Amino acid sequence: MADTKSLLIEIGCEELPPKALHDLAVAFAKGVCDGLAKRDIAANVGQARVCNSPRRLAVLLPDVAAMQPAQKSEALGPYLNIGLDADGAPTPALRGFAAKSGVAIEHLQRTTDAKGERFVARSERPGQPTAALMQEIVAEALKALPIPKPMRWADHDFAFVRPVHWLVILHGDQVIDADIFGIRSGRESRGHRFMHPQQVPIANSDAYVNALRAAKVLVDPRERREHVVAEVARAAQGLGTPRLSESLRDEVANLVEWPSAIACAFEREFLAVPAEALITTMETNQKFVSVFDERGKLTEHFIGIANIESTIPTEIRKGYERVIRPRFADAKFFYDEDLKAPLASYQAALQGVTYQQQLGSVWDKSVRVAELARVIANRVGVDAALATRAAALSKCDLMTRMVGEFPELQGVMGRYYAQTSGEHADVANALDEFYRPRFSGDGIAQGRIAQVLAIAERLDTLAGIFAVGGKPTGSKDPFALRRAGLGLARTLIEGEFDLDLEALLREAVELLPDIAPAKGAKAVAFGNKRQLTDALRDFIFERLRGYYAEQGFGADQFDAVHAIDPETLPDFDRRLRAVAQFAKLPEAAALAAANKRIGNILKQAGDDAGGRVDAALLDPGAERELHERIEATRLAVEPLRTHNDYVGMLRTLAGLRASVDAFFESVMVLAEDLAKRRNRIALLAGLRRLFLDVADISRLQGG
Repeated sequence: MADTKSLLIEIGCEELPPKALHDLAVAFAKGVCDGLAKRDIAANVGQARVCNSPRRLAVLLPDVAAMQPAQKSEALGPYLNIGLDADGAPTPALRGFAAKSGVAIEHLQRTTDAKGERFVARSERPGQPTAALMQEIVAEALKALPIPKPMRWADHDFAFVRPVHWLVILHGDQVIDADIFGIRSGRESRGHRFMHPQQVPIANSDAYVNALRAAKVLVDPRERREHVVAEVARAAQGLGTPRLSESLRDEVANLVEWPSAIACAFEREFLAVPAEALITTMETNQKFVSVFDERGKLTEHFIGIANIESTIPTEIRKGYERVIRPRFADAKFFYDEDLKAPLASYQAALQGVTYQQQLGSVWDKSVRVAELARVIANRVGVDAALATRAAALSKCDLMTRMVGEFPELQGVMGRYYAQTSGEHADVANALDEFYRPRFSGDGIAQGRIAQVLAIAERLDTLAGIFAVGGKPTGSKDPFALRRAGLGLARTLIEGEFDLDLEALLREAVELLPDIAPAKGAKAVAFGNKRQLTDALRDFIFERLRGYYAEQGFGADQFDAVHAIDPETLPDFDRRLRAVAQFAKLPEAAALAAANKRIGNILKQAGDDAGGRVDAALLDPGAERELHERIEATRLAVEPLRTHNDYVGMLRTLAGLRASVDAFFESVMVLAEDLAKRRNRIALLAGLRRLFLDVADISRLQGG
């Protein structure tokens, strides 16, 4: 590419929020690339390199043209009959268009479209140097960044995510002059805040990454993450296996510019505290890495990631150990105090905690959930006594000291305290598992008692919050009802609970106290319990639509099953998977189209579609053959229907294609003979019912 050089743009500032750093850097790079494209400046945007560190956002683009190409413009003017009068002289409309376009009337050109010939003003102006456009491009990119709370500094009237201190813009080895946030651009970047606080001159844009590496800054985020992993592995040698999740790795990498791992330890007596509490403190609060032994047990070792290569690492280690000790001591104190009373003793306190003003206390919610759990358990052959016990205890850990200090341990501590209180193992495990799935990609609860409790809990939450006007609107979902709806659906499907969904929702609604939507609620108010139940069912299927789309199922396949309204979600799932397999068959498109045609015929026929086929009225040939094939197929699919073998049913029904095609090619359905017409309509109605036993395949694409 002629006359091109790499382009570097670096915005240097105070420490950026670690959880937002990646998104900010990517958005900044995209904004710069979009700005170049908008101005037709040639650049190899496919090779754009996103760079960042806690103190900078940067983008490095190879092959950026030095000049913008000539800018051509075209403006459409009035048609000839409007632009010229009867004598062929320019009208005011044409003169106004020419003046507005900056083109003399005699230089206007003509073009023709569907409506006729019209005037057009074409012009061309020289392109500008890229350097002259760069300030505008950078300003646009910065303005478009996703910054929820921009901050101001000094007495400036501008704002950014953090105060800006330096600006580097280089095209090759040339500085592009710009003024952003009151900072004049140059070639001086900054090194590590402590190990290389001096300015770092960048000779040219291609030297950027190496120059900063020499100044103890790993500006390539991938390299920085890899360095974190390597440092943790080095520090953990001989101590055990470190647990460094991707999220923790990324957050640590966004907190440091030059990662340096330090092996640390705490007193073994703290290992008596549930491991989850210690791990939460280390990983969530302090960004330390936990270390486990060969049996997968937490050890007294942990690893901290410093932002400096210290000459006296023992002092850093002492500091890390000193900061972790009081939090562990608090956790041990809370745990020991909580163990002095059985978990069930906290039930009474739940009566004083409001769940929702119109829905009562947390205790009231627990009572409703316990009743739902009892009903569900009895239907699916699970021990109802254990299910109701789990429901009664499910919120008790909210009142413990440990959960009060570490809210993220809700459920986990319930399990520990239930175990130490002598509760049944399935009950104890359910108190933790019923929260699953906790996040996208998480599995459902594994234990049967836990699954029953998970269903009951979500049913009550959805019914109650909908009833008081809390249905999610737009992007707002303060009660996480979308997650609850999908969690309920997934537990029913993956747990293979063949329970009537509508009946479950109706029972949850019936258990609610007499309530009315909160005054001023923006959500839809439901006039009666039936409307509320219908709204809940629709809401759950909305969640399922997205859930199945993520798995690759087509919207038409989902609609084909949804149209027949299966009672249970596992049955819906089985039918959908069968339809997806059917859609791959060569016969699928033709049969879908035939079903759509049949549906239209039956709709027009009205009451005539309900009759029975009279074999004596069938004409020999395609009509009689189709009838015989339908009857044979009906017998063949009956045992498959008994076992819910929808895949087998649809594969068997696919064998009807040739007979169906032959029928429509040679038989006039709406015959003048009324008896034959009704008989043929009845024949098609029977065929349609065979397919509707699985799904409405007329809704498939191509139908």
